[in-house]
Amino acid sequence: MGKRIIARARGKGGPRYRVPSHKYAGKVEYNLSRDNSVGLVVDIIHDPGRNAPLAVVEFPDKTRKLHIAPEGLRVNDVISYWSGFDIGSVLPLSNIPEGTKVFGIETYPGSGPKICRSSGSFATVMGKVKDKVKIMFSSGKIKEVDEKCLATIGIPAGGGRKEKPWVKAGIKWYAMKVRGKLFPRTQGVAMNPVDHPFGGKTGPGGPKAVSRHAPPGRKVGSISPKRLGKRKK
Repeated sequence: MGKRIIARARGKGGPRYRVPSHKYAGKVEYNLSRDNSVGLVVDIIHDPGRNAPLAVVEFPDKTRKLHIAPEGLRVNDVISYWSGFDIGSVLPLSNIPEGTKVFGIETYPGSGPKICRSSGSFATVMGKVKDKVKIMFSSGKIKEVDEKCLATIGIPAGGGRKEKPWVKAGIKWYAMKVRGKLFPRTQGVAMNPVDHPFGGKTGPGGPKAVSRHAPPGRKVGSISPKRLGKRKK
């Protein structure tokens, strides 16, 4: 009968793929109260489930929120909402000048930070079109977002993390386990035909494209792709 492929076993769930969420620091969110427009950074902490460090921000009403810490932020720094252009300030996209690097962008007003949350990732404000603001990612892709969406000025800290090698497999194993990832991974073409659709001496043995409606055990490779092959210039 063979064993279940990883995609299917992960979908079913189990201890191997269950993320220990109780170890996480908490939810990253903005303070939407207009009465609390200024916050104080009381601590910068590490979250095992994230790549970027988190800043613990305390507001005048003694509530605390977790923010993704930008590069250059320190303890006892002040984070302002709705005004100011210092590192870590949170403003609507309509108030941010063109060419400014931002992160933690909302997808719609009040959604909380959703876009560019990983360390070193950012978007650049391009310009305003009616009630939308164009932002460009480092990949060159341009997206239009509502002008009322909030964003944080700066770049998430920890951007150089990819330059450091893992050195030992055990270090990566712990890093993957805390995120619910399976490590080490065996490539499908190295398996037997009974264990994976790509298994056997012929490798995939056919096109990698599969239907959107394929059963879980077959749905590996390029799922319902728009096109196949190398793009001709």
